[in-house]
Parts: sequence; structure tokens; C-alpha cells
Amino acid sequence: MGIANDDAIKQFESLMDGVVEPLQQTFENVHHGYPKETYVRFLKARDWNVDKAHKMLVDCLNWRVQNEIDNILAKPIVPSELYRKVRDSQLVGLSGYSNEGLPVIAVGVGHSTFDKASVSHEFLCLCVSVHPLVHYYVQSHIQMNEYRDRVVLPLASQKYGRPITTCLKVLDMTGLKLSALNQVKLLTVISTIDDLNYPEKTDTYYIVNAPYIFSACWKVVKPLLQERTRKKIQVLSGCGKDELLKVMDYASLPHFCKREGSGSSRHSRNGTIDNCFSLDHAFHQELYNYVKSQAARTASIKPLKQGSFHVAFPEPDPDDAKIAKTIESEFHRLEDQKGENGLGRSLSKQLSGLGITIN
Repeated sequence: MGIANDDAIKQFESLMDGVVEPLQQTFENVHHGYPKETYVRFLKARDWNVDKAHKMLVDCLNWRVQNEIDNILAKPIVPSELYRKVRDSQLVGLSGYSNEGLPVIAVGVGHSTFDKASVSHEFLCLCVSVHPLVHYYVQSHIQMNEYRDRVVLPLASQKYGRPITTCLKVLDMTGLKLSALNQVKLLTVISTIDDLNYPEKTDTYYIVNAPYIFSACWKVVKPLLQERTRKKIQVLSGCGKDELLKVMDYASLPHFCKREGSGSSRHSRNGTIDNCFSLDHAFHQELYNYVKSQAARTASIKPLKQGSFHVAFPEPDPDDAKIAKTIESEFHRLEDQKGENGLGRSLSKQLSGLGITIN
């Protein structure tokens, strides 16, 4: 790290000494004994501009206090049947660790339906606050972030004897369809929460099982991404097994990468135990039991409120909003193209039935 960067960190540290006590307290749940690494993450997210990085971090801490994020790991999604439905439609899990000790987070992008909360553009813009199921998805996502930061990463740091504050993500595009357009708004909310409050937590994004629809969208979205983000994204051939085995062992591969043509993020021949998206997987069992134990401890002090944990949805960054709009436009274009092709095939069949051939 250069002298200029070291100076930026020192300036940042000096500015943070002046924040009020509630923010200092929640900051401990952000850095977990590694404040320097946290300063670096926020500085990277703001291109090493100290004032902008400081504002970003203070805004993050205020968001945490205002939304009681420090308590979110004591707010289980109950009953467990509801949580299982969330897990079955929001496909995320921990499959293992890289050779360097970084957690490997698997995401089933193509088969994540979020179908327990049907979300339209107007719904999210006008009345999202009245639909609890949307909040369950957001709550579940933040809980996984917090469990990763408060439990998984500290344990990895302890095991490897050095600060481990980031992870790897493997994104499975199997099953990605044009109907995914209905999920863009909810995913924008989730990604905005991550960008503003959990910046630079992912070292590398590995894209696997990418169908044509992803390739078409990637072509138009890639130029809009910041260079540091583009460098993090690797689109791998097929299920990506050979490339991923260079950075992790076989046991840590997500189930959808363990054989070519596995064809599904949802299921595996070894059942739910091998499927890191399933509530029956060891990681999700540990997470859910941890949340329930924290809830029981909190309940001994004051009764717990039932229902979803509502979090204020931040406004997306203009650049992120532009990317979301571009994805929407590309989906619409592909949908129109699909419709035109279907109409063309139908017309061709009708003409053929009349004995007319189109050359």
C-alpha cells in the first residue's frame, strides 16, 4: 500500500474519532477488530476520496442505528415453514472456503424466483412498506450479510491467523429467463443496501452456466460498470469446475459446479445436504439456530415482536439505477425479439399449410 493510501487511512481514522457514541458502538459490528481493513473498503468504494468515504461510512452507521441492524440476528423469520419458503426461492448459501480461506458464497441467480412476494415496479415504488413478504427477503439477505461479517469471517480470520474480511461469490445463471425482469426492482433494492452498507465485501464474482440471455445483457451492461467492478467479474465456461478448482478444493465447490450439465441450482443427486441453498444444509441450519438462540437471549430481557423486520430502503445510486434500467431495456428488447420470432414461425407454418414457401 502506497504512502498516499496510508495517509488517506490515517485521515479517515482521525475523522472517525469524532463520531458520536451510538455510531462508535455499531461500528464495532462493522469492523470486528479490523478497522483499518474497513477504512480501506470504504475508501475503495469512493475511489480513495477521504471525505466521500467518511460520509459513506457515517451514513452506513446511521442506517444501522436507525434500522436496529445490530439486533437483526435476534429476529428469526418464523414460523420455520415460512423461512423454508424464503430459502427455497432466494437461493444463497455458503458452500465452503477458498484456498486462501475466503468464504465461498453460492448464488442461484437463474432459479431464484422470489415468488413468495410478487413484486411489480409500481408496487415497489408506491407501497412496498405494506407487503411483509418483500421485507422477509430483505431481512433474510441482511441477516446473511451480518452472520457472514460477525461469525463466518471472524472464525476464518482466527483459523488462518490473518484478517479475512471479504469473500468469493459463484453466481449460477442456470434457468435465467426473460421473466426475471419482474425481479429486477427487488434485486436493485438488495444490491443498493449492499453497495451503500457492505461495500467491497466480494473479491471476485464467478459467473457460471451462463445462457444466451445473460450474454446479451452482459454485453450492454459491462461498459457501464466501473473498472474495479469489471475486474472482479469472471465469466467461466460451462459450470466453471476446472477454473474454480484452481482457487478452492472440490469439497468447497457449489453443488451446481461439481459436474458438467448438472442443470439446476435447486437440486442435486446427493439431496438437500449437498445443496447449500437448502434450509437443511449445515450452513443454513447453523445460521437459523444462531438467530433463534440470539432471539431467546433477547426475549429473556424483553418480549420479541412477531412479523418481518422492516428496513428503510435506500435510494439507489444514479449509476446503479442506470444499470438496472439498461438491464430492463435489454430484457424488453429480447422479449420483443422473442415475440417477433414466434410470430414469424407461426406465419411461416400457416403459409406452408397453404403451399407457399418463403425462401
